[in-house]
Amino acid sequence: MESHSFSIFVILLISAMSAPKLIFGLTPCEFPAIFNFGDSNSDTGGLSAAFGQASPPAGETYFHTPAGRYSDGRLVIDFIAESVGLPYLSAYLDSVGSNFTHGANFATAGSTIRPQNTTLSQSGFSPFSLNVQYYQFHDFHQRSQVARTRGEVFQKLLPKAEDFSRALYALDIGQNDLTAGYFLNMSTDQVRAYIPDVLGQFSTIIKYIYDQGGRSFWIHNTGPVGCLPYILDRLLVRAPEVDKAGCATPYNEVAQYFNIKLKETVVQLRNQLPLAAITYVDVYSVKYSLISQATKHGFKHSLSACCGHGGKYNYNRNVGCGGKVSMHGKQILLGRSCNDPSVWINWDGVHYTEAANKWVFQQIVDGSFSDPPIPLKFACHRR
Repeated sequence: MESHSFSIFVILLISAMSAPKLIFGLTPCEFPAIFNFGDSNSDTGGLSAAFGQASPPAGETYFHTPAGRYSDGRLVIDFIAESVGLPYLSAYLDSVGSNFTHGANFATAGSTIRPQNTTLSQSGFSPFSLNVQYYQFHDFHQRSQVARTRGEVFQKLLPKAEDFSRALYALDIGQNDLTAGYFLNMSTDQVRAYIPDVLGQFSTIIKYIYDQGGRSFWIHNTGPVGCLPYILDRLLVRAPEVDKAGCATPYNEVAQYFNIKLKETVVQLRNQLPLAAITYVDVYSVKYSLISQATKHGFKHSLSACCGHGGKYNYNRNVGCGGKVSMHGKQILLGRSCNDPSVWINWDGVHYTEAANKWVFQQIVDGSFSDPPIPLKFACHRR
């Protein structure tokens, strides 16, 4: 009997040691709202509201219609909202049918941390850089409380004053700052050289949000951009620079350098913002694992786009997902969706499918890839 009891004790001890740390004795957070900042990885309708809806077949898997997301369905931010018991975030820029009671999404596809000196039509990068997203948040914070004093519908559609300090502030941005340099024909050394400035601007925005009462931050690092079709197709990649997964090593190495510096920035912010709980989430490792071991994780296609047309990766920058061409006076759809997006990782050459987004979320929600290693539901606690 004693031997049996000891065995049970050892099993329980091993289980406890293998679980995410730092959660014992903590009370789960009750986030009344989420405020999200980012690019297309978490845009739930911002760019669509400003410049026109993402065209079909976007949204086909879950929403069954375009829903402002550059995917066939839900994004990681949607699964984050679900997991903390909140509805999907309305885009701040979307004035039709939006409900901001439980937060707002300031992310737009193509956004960068550092403002770009080009227009959307010239470069494809959004004018709503991170500093603009912060200006929008600041304005929303102030005006929402003035509007709530009018009562009735305004109180039902806008967050309470106290919700801003208790909310989760999620950020997933930086990928476009890297690709912007390459698309301007910069060298890798030149791109690396401006990363400290980019992260300096990122740090400033976090401090601004903190000054507005933000306390719980959930920060994603940037993913393996060298595994995305729009990079592999558009930028020069020599054979020796392709790894076993088929990804471009130089561009992934720059992303990893960005992430190292981002993590250093987070450490500095923790020292400077003593009341903030800042969680750094390594989505790079999760996404690279998914792409490099696609079959192991239940996917059949790792690099090619589910929705697109032509080329080695079913990607054509001139005829994208949902793209049409005019032939004999008729519009012909070329950018078609694949038959089963659930076994594809990449949706349109740039973004992930709902299935891939869900898989990524399932890996990060328990804190296994976080620093500190704390689950999402405890992310309001400082460590």
